[in-house]
Amino acid sequence: MSKVKMVNVNGEKIKDLTLNKNVWGVEPNDSVLYDAIKLTRNAQRQGTSSTKTRSEVRGGGRKPWRQKGTGNARHGTIRSPLWTGGGITFGPKPRKYDIKMNKKERRLALLSALSYKALDKELIVVDNLEVKEPKTKEMINILNNLKVDKKVLIVVEELTDNLVLAARNLERVLVLQADEINTFDVVNSDNMIITENALKSIEEVLGYEK
Repeated sequence: MSKVKMVNVNGEKIKDLTLNKNVWGVEPNDSVLYDAIKLTRNAQRQGTSSTKTRSEVRGGGRKPWRQKGTGNARHGTIRSPLWTGGGITFGPKPRKYDIKMNKKERRLALLSALSYKALDKELIVVDNLEVKEPKTKEMINILNNLKVDKKVLIVVEELTDNLVLAARNLERVLVLQADEINTFDVVNSDNMIITENALKSIEEVLGYEK
């Protein structure tokens, strides 16, 4: 079973923790992981783009000129896709981008994402993440102590006002509760900082045998 060191907010090692192999040590399934990311990104699409076909564009009820004798090409309406201001051929129409995944696939995708974090040494476990003041500089100091300078996902058991306020102005920082983690946010982060209690909470929910 793999182990990870637990540190405090100053970056000092406290002890080693043994990770649950059923959560952090599964064999990642890239195919299911891709489908889960695609599902999340598709759900963010509104699908409201719409263009008008030649039958929906206003005007063009009469033939612009007679069929023969003018020397011009034959046209039946000025709302043809060939004309400026005419209809659009094969343009977008309102649609849904939703795709479906069953519960087992969703769970496997999340486990794959978490296992990649442990495998790639991008998992940082802290004993607690209490922020004394709701100031951005407090969060910046913590990230500097933990040597994190890229996009980071912070997972805690319960959100506090100070933590949320300290992190909300940092574009590269996302704070979630343990019961809110999802495949996309885990994959979308370069590092994952998680408290000991949040780690135990996740392992209790996901750590059962298949």
